[in-house]
Amino acid sequence: MTKLTLISSAVFSVLCSQSALAATVTGKITDDKNQPIQNAAVHIHGKDQGVKTNAQGEFSINVDSQSQLHISKDNFVDSRISVNENSNNVTVSLAPTSVETVVVYASALHKNSLEMISPVSVLSGDELKNKSKPTLGETLKGLPGVNASYFGPVSSSPIIRGLDGPRVKITQNGLDASDASRIGPDHATSSDSLAAEQIEVLRGPSTLLYGSGAIGGVVNVVDNRIPTSNIDDLTGAAEYSHDTVSNSNTVAAKLEAGNEGFNFHFDGTKRSGDDYETPTFTIADDDGDVETENSVENTFIDSETFNFGTSYVGDNLTLGLSYGSIDTDYGIPGHEHSHEHEHEDETEEEHDEHEDEEAEESVYAKLEQDRWQGLISYAVDNSWIENINLRVGYTDYSHSEIEDGEVGTTFENETTEARLNVEHKIAQWHGMIGYHYSESDYDAIGEEAFTPASVTTTHALYLLEEREFGDVTIELGARIEDYEITSTITEAEHEHSHDEEEEEDHDEGEEESIAYSKSFTNVSASAGAIWQYTPGQSVALSLSHSERAPLSAELLSNGLHIATGTYELGLGYHIEDNEAHFEPEDIKQEKSTNLDLSFRRFSGDFGYTVNFFYNDIKNFYYQENTGLVYDEEDGLESAIGAHDDAVAVYQFASKDAELYGIEFDVHYQIDPSAMIKVFGDSTRAKLKDDEGNLPRIPANKLGSELQYNLGDLQLTLTGTHYFEQDDISAFETKTDGYTIVDAQANYQLSLGAIDTQLYLNVDNITDELGFVHSSFIKDKAPLPGRNFRFGIRGYF
Repeated sequence: MTKLTLISSAVFSVLCSQSALAATVTGKITDDKNQPIQNAAVHIHGKDQGVKTNAQGEFSINVDSQSQLHISKDNFVDSRISVNENSNNVTVSLAPTSVETVVVYASALHKNSLEMISPVSVLSGDELKNKSKPTLGETLKGLPGVNASYFGPVSSSPIIRGLDGPRVKITQNGLDASDASRIGPDHATSSDSLAAEQIEVLRGPSTLLYGSGAIGGVVNVVDNRIPTSNIDDLTGAAEYSHDTVSNSNTVAAKLEAGNEGFNFHFDGTKRSGDDYETPTFTIADDDGDVETENSVENTFIDSETFNFGTSYVGDNLTLGLSYGSIDTDYGIPGHEHSHEHEHEDETEEEHDEHEDEEAEESVYAKLEQDRWQGLISYAVDNSWIENINLRVGYTDYSHSEIEDGEVGTTFENETTEARLNVEHKIAQWHGMIGYHYSESDYDAIGEEAFTPASVTTTHALYLLEEREFGDVTIELGARIEDYEITSTITEAEHEHSHDEEEEEDHDEGEEESIAYSKSFTNVSASAGAIWQYTPGQSVALSLSHSERAPLSAELLSNGLHIATGTYELGLGYHIEDNEAHFEPEDIKQEKSTNLDLSFRRFSGDFGYTVNFFYNDIKNFYYQENTGLVYDEEDGLESAIGAHDDAVAVYQFASKDAELYGIEFDVHYQIDPSAMIKVFGDSTRAKLKDDEGNLPRIPANKLGSELQYNLGDLQLTLTGTHYFEQDDISAFETKTDGYTIVDAQANYQLSLGAIDTQLYLNVDNITDELGFVHSSFIKDKAPLPGRNFRFGIRGYF
């Protein structure tokens, strides 16, 4: 609280300081042929003030004595110029580009995608709408360096450069999504790509702003649920689509309105679908019998979301509040239960009846979430403070697993978060100082509660600064984070004895409750530079050090995780004589040193982005097969001679690892109507000292895309080859390569005041059978087969 009080006092003193004198700057925006550009956006960097150029490319805007103007327009490279009260008749020429430039909200310093030092990809506009899937993982997996965990199409999380789970931060407007998707791959992300304005993927460590959970990258879902600019007219959109592979229907709608600074937003989505179909594949059951399948059972989805928000946007002050609700039921494929021990005394006929009943048992997840977000932003008329921004969020998340109509296990996560940013300009440095608070109250109740209840609290201070030296921009940053986790561990102590009487005495065992608390101080720092060595071409280099403390699942897990078919133990447990004891000694933080080198060309008809990365991680947390199995009657025992129903025991280990690779995206504008792209990525991930490969690392991919516009008709053909993955860890099997070919057709209609688009997507045209190596259930859940998706969108 002392830190927050000091920051608040500093903010108050700035607000009370004398404002700098304002002035009016006029100018003209032209292209490289000196022709005026109409509707170019001109706004003051760090503030909400902005204007559009007229038909002659002219503009007029009020600025402080020392300001920077940011000029942007589709199909042109953004430009920034410094102005003062004496600046007038400014002329700015924008260079054309075939690469779309988009402001990256997750950058915090209003940078666009071409100015970022760290590699970033942004999906927005029609491209995002055409590629949207029910999950973030499936929506983003075609981007270079990005793959998906794939627990069926209803639960699929992003993997960035081989890192996933707790190392990839999922945020909504910069605040944590606060679901349970970081705990297990069968838990779906609560972020909805269908209602997003844009989705940003920051590759490499982004811990400076987003904390230790972003040691591998950030996926930020941006929406307009709290409008930050005034809405003058009533606008809206509606969409309907149908997928044949799962007989699913999706309906989405959005409505926005505003008057005299007050704005309103509403959006909602409803989606329902059956089990999805696949190409023919074979699968072995528990008895070793091989069965032929053409679909993946228990992959249905029934989802409803709605969100509303309101805001007031004045000349300097913006206030906003939003509320969102998610209610989703989805099947969990590969979710198997064994009750054989419960029926040992039954006759063979009775046992067969029970097996039939269990085969018909429905297992699905019910996800519910209520989410509140608030925003206060004040643009300060001061020579060194530009903007003060406070975002707060509260999320109440619940995920229940329903077995045969009864609640089996419930996972709950209640999160409170606040982020205070003060954007400033001191001398030639432009930057941000901030405070970040988060508290996550997690609980799991039921038979599959393999992770105990815990409360995780973080307090952090961070600083991010940039300065331009001609064509070179330097960026420096640092963050210090206090991380604390508290829990109560219930440990069952079993004393096995060969004496029958003693065995009866200890048959039921004893339980011991242990109060546990652990604090870590995570320190992160980064330094980077981008050099625009010639117009439209740049090279960027960054070096970062990040630290991460273990999540509750990595530290405290002790139980059967049915979805992955494993028994999980955390870092805090020690196995001795086939018994697990909670002895959390010498728990070390995960420490990452990451180097990124990027080459970019984005002017003219030919462009590319090529990223090389190397990530050295000390004390890397990963799940290691112990060679033991878990049986309901006998507990932990050797896998040799164990019962068929026993499951493998995996424990989180901490060893040094390294990950390195390349990702690239190359495009060529053949003519005004046609463009071709080539993209791909390769990631190598292994333990040091020749201790083997890391498990479930995505296969390398190489793809090509052809875009062709014929008047109001836009056509796209994409082919992606996923290579064989044979760099595997112990107890893994290799995954064969496969090629997926997709096609899209969009047709623009003009129906009066309604802008309408008809579209048809054909996914997996060749009906290729593909298995995802990064999936926990890859052999049971191949990718969907040929799918026709058709729909209609309307805007007004």
